Amino acid sequence: MFRHILYVFLCCGVATSPLIAQSGLGSGSVAAPAYDALAQNGAVANPLVQPTLTPGVLLLLELEGRFAQAVATGGGKAFASWFTEDAVTLNNGKPAVLGVAAIAAQAQWDPKTYQLNWVPQGAQMGPSNDMGFTWGHYEGHSKDKNGEPVTVSGRYFTVWKKLPNGTWKVAMDASADEPAATGECCTLPKP
Repeated sequence: MFRHILYVFLCCGVATSPLIAQSGLGSGSVAAPAYDALAQNGAVANPLVQPTLTPGVLLLLELEGRFAQAVATGGGKAFASWFTEDAVTLNNGKPAVLGVAAIAAQAQWDPKTYQLNWVPQGAQMGPSNDMGFTWGHYEGHSKDKNGEPVTVSGRYFTVWKKLPNGTWKVAMDASADEPAATGECCTLPKP
């Protein structure tokens, strides 16, 4: 049994070492924090309990974690810095926002007054390994004009694109309100 456990840990180390080297995490930088705080029903992808995650999926999850950390500390300005020049954002009930300049103009929040957090719950890399997507759960925390806490939450979908210089940026970000509770979506209103 001990040999089996040791083998699993060695395999995980070998499988993730290219990602650690690529991300710079092995050179003294700080690793992305754990994102279990927002996880629902343990749905966050984890290479230790899901050993079939491919290196491409692991890369996308790592990018998503760095994106979330940057936004947690840098707010809207950091949010906009992760997008391609021709990126698109789609938000529930609002028109599409086209281009990084328009995204930056709308992303003017300070992390001291609005905190946006999210957790990737899955990812998929495209066959050419230069584009992929992640999805998960987000929460936004702020205060209303009376100082009372306000929380919004929902689902998000992010499309990642590898640029010619080798960096990865967000090509599209979409979000929607949290879905209705199970059973509420298909019932008729009571008279």
